[in-house]
Amino acid sequence: MVDASEMAYLRRCIELARESLETGDQPFGSVLVSADGAVLAEDRNRVGGGDHTRHPEFTLARWAAANVEPDLRAGCTVYTSGEHCPMCSAAHAWVGLGRIVYVASAEQHAQWLRDWGVPPAPVAVLPIEQVAPGITVDGPVPELVDEIRELHRRLHSGN
Repeated sequence: MVDASEMAYLRRCIELARESLETGDQPFGSVLVSADGAVLAEDRNRVGGGDHTRHPEFTLARWAAANVEPDLRAGCTVYTSGEHCPMCSAAHAWVGLGRIVYVASAEQHAQWLRDWGVPPAPVAVLPIEQVAPGITVDGPVPELVDEIRELHRRLHSGN
């Protein structure tokens, strides 16, 4: 369950997703927050150059591995505009990060693509819990889903 104090982090994820779209990339954004509520790092999608591993969730997992003590990682939360893909879920688990909070689910995103006639991604749509069963996950966040859907619609409609 997402509480009101967490909405600012999720709104920042949406801002990062919007920035990503405005630079010609896919609209995804993520924020890594410590157990005491400090923003440690944030990133947006950077796959536009052709490297499809440059998801913000994957980048934050790698950043945490290099910059956060292992015993503190489990207390961190990753807030993100979209549910982690299997690659990002695995990275999150391997690094030992804690909770994930996402705005829109991977299944919602996949359904939007089907509705718009966009070919599916080359990786299976799997819930985080199926890839990383030990992670606490909260999402989707219904009051923000339409904002993310609109960013993806803009990407795929060209306007």
